[in-house]
Amino acid sequence: MAKRQHDKSGLSAVAANLWADLKRGAAGFHNDFLKLFGFSPKPPVKEPFPEKSKYPKAPGDGKAWRNLWGSVALSVVSVGFLGAAFALGLAFIYLAPQVPDSADLWNVNRQAAIIVLDRNGEEIAARGARYGEHVDPAELPEHLINAILSTEDRRFYDHGGVDLRGTMRAALANLKAGGVVEGGSTITQQLAKNLFLSPRQTYERKAREALLALWIEGHYSKDEILSLYLNRIYLGAGAYGVESAAQTYFGKSSRDVTLAEAAMLAGLPKAPSTYAPTQNPAGAQRRANEVLDNLLEIGAVDPFAVRDARLHPPVITKQNIDSGLGYFFDYVASQAKAIAPDATGDVIVRTTIDQKLQRDAEAAVKTAMTVEARLKGADQAALVAYDQSGALRAMVGGRDYKESQFNRAVQSKRQPGSAFKPFVYVAAMESGLTPNSSFIDQPIDIAGWKPTNYTPGYAGRVRLTEAVAKSINTIAVQVTERIGRGKVVEAAKRLGIKSEIAPHRSIALGAVDVTLEELVGAYIPFARGGLEPEPYTIESIETREGVILYEHPGDAPKRVMTADVSKKMNHLLYQVMLNGTGRRAALGRRPAAGKTGTTNDWRDAWFVGYTPQIIAGVWVGNDAYTPMDKVTGGNIPASIWKEFMLSAHQGLPVLSLDGAYPAVSYAAEPVLLDFYAEVSRGLNRVRRDGNERRYRR
Repeated sequence: MAKRQHDKSGLSAVAANLWADLKRGAAGFHNDFLKLFGFSPKPPVKEPFPEKSKYPKAPGDGKAWRNLWGSVALSVVSVGFLGAAFALGLAFIYLAPQVPDSADLWNVNRQAAIIVLDRNGEEIAARGARYGEHVDPAELPEHLINAILSTEDRRFYDHGGVDLRGTMRAALANLKAGGVVEGGSTITQQLAKNLFLSPRQTYERKAREALLALWIEGHYSKDEILSLYLNRIYLGAGAYGVESAAQTYFGKSSRDVTLAEAAMLAGLPKAPSTYAPTQNPAGAQRRANEVLDNLLEIGAVDPFAVRDARLHPPVITKQNIDSGLGYFFDYVASQAKAIAPDATGDVIVRTTIDQKLQRDAEAAVKTAMTVEARLKGADQAALVAYDQSGALRAMVGGRDYKESQFNRAVQSKRQPGSAFKPFVYVAAMESGLTPNSSFIDQPIDIAGWKPTNYTPGYAGRVRLTEAVAKSINTIAVQVTERIGRGKVVEAAKRLGIKSEIAPHRSIALGAVDVTLEELVGAYIPFARGGLEPEPYTIESIETREGVILYEHPGDAPKRVMTADVSKKMNHLLYQVMLNGTGRRAALGRRPAAGKTGTTNDWRDAWFVGYTPQIIAGVWVGNDAYTPMDKVTGGNIPASIWKEFMLSAHQGLPVLSLDGAYPAVSYAAEPVLLDFYAEVSRGLNRVRRDGNERRYRR
């Protein structure tokens, strides 16, 4: 912004403005004083040729006395102004703020904002101060400029930053009314307060405000000051400047606002939080009507236009309401700060969130968390979903963001129970076992620790396909002890578990603390054929000026499992969905795999599953860590997962999942044994002493 040129120094400019204001104030204050208290003095009229009196007037001449008292009154007022000038001079010496001549008022003390975009580049929210595009006053409708000037500072182009006449008139009016009925701050003073000072109402702050206003007037033109005011004034709902406010409240540019909309914007500086139309539409409209009265008073608008504006008030656009998205916004803000800690000014964060999938996730959680579920002790739920590239597509951190901002998807660490077992079986497959390897489901004792199954009793010899499908605890413990606990820890870390994992004896049953976010991320390699794309949430971060601060590298995913092990794991986890503990989550003809998890006393219930396109996980429990009424991973979490996945896959092709086919179960073995026995008997009949004989019917 070009600054006003002066022959004087900054200090001289301030002093000159102060003296000019004092002279203007002295000229008008006398009449204003009398008018406020019911007097209507007439201005003195000079005679073109005053006749000199030949004789002195008599001592009792009333006119002489009136002139004398008028002179005395004027002298008192003048002395008062001289005293005020002296006081302000002292204030200037002791309170004058040190503002460098190079100060950029466009950016000084400007609060930064984070503007969040979805995967398609559509803005979904902004956090922090929100500044709109810079608009020049010449681009704005005349009725918007008039509305602001008539309401905030009618003598804006006549004073030098501090309108002493207006201030004293306001003080006398307030004194006469016995309360605050009129304000005296000019637009320049408001600008000074918003840019440099705190909102504390103290005499010292008001003095600094006045001195800063004089400094601003000494360095910038009136049009520049008005432009600064229009683009930096706070107008509620996090919006700074008329452009941001117009977009926030009306969904349009400030260049296109109607008279009714302009009146509402002009009424906001007085109390932006109180009159914000998104929070107090009735109060905002009452204030807008006062602004319309101001416009009529100065003759800036036609009465018919005002009548039409009152009959057709502005339509306020609906704002994004923080529901499930609130959890995501908080998460993204912390991620952006960690990625670009030195960023200044506004930043635009393009994320991976899919608004359609986000709505699907919120709806699935809301549908399942009924009164019945809460009566069972299931008070909270969380959901996280990634696509096969590792991009986060949906996040729900709790049942109601407005009620609790604690994000259970990323901030809460809980034991996953049997949802941790896939890492046990990854290590087992890598150690030479296969889905058809068999173990005996029986009582076991590990140094005095005797784990039991969720379902009472033991099944005897079973294959791993059945052990995983039925989530048999004794088999998972035996497998872990055979291959070594260290291999389980290493496999879990390799696939994406970042939390600390101790190789204790109960590791096979998921006795480790993890977040839902990291557990779901560690399932991505199962859907990707053994490849691990790093889960991510932010595509890019850039400034408003287009300077790129960060861009997701898009590196090729690393291999954390062989394709063969991945296929075997898909085969095992497919059985869970086919006829195991997760059959309630089955997606019909669309192949899917997953695992349930339930901890001791039903304190936590999990379901994590995947298709080739989407990997998602659900946690259900409560913040108090109290037991639920037999809520397992196979009921409420599985239902939430299924509802979300059915909605999320609408329009997506049905893709095959390598290894997703039914396993032969022990239930079919008697039939197979009879079949093979009959084949053997037949072979014996057709061979006699090595000579083949054919039977005829």
